[in-house]
Amino acid sequence: MTETTPTAPAEATAASSTARDALGRLRTEVGKAVVGQDQIVTGLVIALLCRGHVLLEGAPGVAKTLLVRALAASLDVGTKRVQFTPDLMPGDVTGSLVYDGRTAAFSFREGPLFTHLMLADEINRTPPKTQSALLEAMEERQVTVDGEARRLPDPFLVIATQNPVEYEGTYPLPEAQLDRFMVKLTVPMPSRDAEADVVRRHASGFDPRDLAAAGVGPVATIADLERAREEVAAVEIADDVVAYIVDLCRATREAPSVSLGVSPRGATALMQTARAWAWMRGRTYVSPDDVKALAGWTLAHRMRVRAEAELEGVTAASVLTSVLATVPVPR
Repeated sequence: MTETTPTAPAEATAASSTARDALGRLRTEVGKAVVGQDQIVTGLVIALLCRGHVLLEGAPGVAKTLLVRALAASLDVGTKRVQFTPDLMPGDVTGSLVYDGRTAAFSFREGPLFTHLMLADEINRTPPKTQSALLEAMEERQVTVDGEARRLPDPFLVIATQNPVEYEGTYPLPEAQLDRFMVKLTVPMPSRDAEADVVRRHASGFDPRDLAAAGVGPVATIADLERAREEVAAVEIADDVVAYIVDLCRATREAPSVSLGVSPRGATALMQTARAWAWMRGRTYVSPDDVKALAGWTLAHRMRVRAEAELEGVTAASVLTSVLATVPVPR
């Protein structure tokens, strides 16, 4: 994502927003545990503001799991982790009916989905049957077992991780599930200075399994998050910016090298994330630059490039770059 310079006048920035200050502290607190991943932390906060789910992709050892744990500890919400494996069953994630011999009746035992922030670790290592168990929860915020719908807590966020360098024993996520992730964040290798800082922290006793000892604690509440969401919802988005978002998404469907373009759900997600980004930058309206800044995170993972184009080196990211360069930007 590209940092943009706010252009709103000072009186329109609402810089004294208590909710914005709380979310700023949240980003700083996560930084106590994770070094050199400020943009990824920003993406996670945007997802929280938009009630969206996150797909984290990165090589082993770049602190994907630690990012999620630090975020949950900083926000003071419940979190559960599920290690996705080939033998994981849908009921292991959603919960299931359990027979109680004392009452001679079945009762529902909640699965790990019933939490505020669920870490789906290595989600592409479990078969499609179990992956699909997340679809209803991610879209409807509920789980249906034995014909009865059970609501999930609010906030509810799925953060799934996957390793891009291992393919043996993995199951690619289907398009229907990828489309339910609001953003896909690629966690990069840290810079040399950041990596040196990580090593120094470990040398001085930092234990990633003990966040409390590292000084990571709650700095924002669910109430702060709700106030922030209300302020984000009040950010104005002009009709010409809405039209720009729609034109971008439609252009991905018309690109000759693309077999599957961005869905209307993707257009809505881009609008929501651009709104949250504008609010985080202290503005009361969405600009085209906000849309362009969030397009990569929000749209690229929803696109499928034709096989023959892939052989020529075409990627979803390169197609999106071309679309952003050719679709007229509103003034």
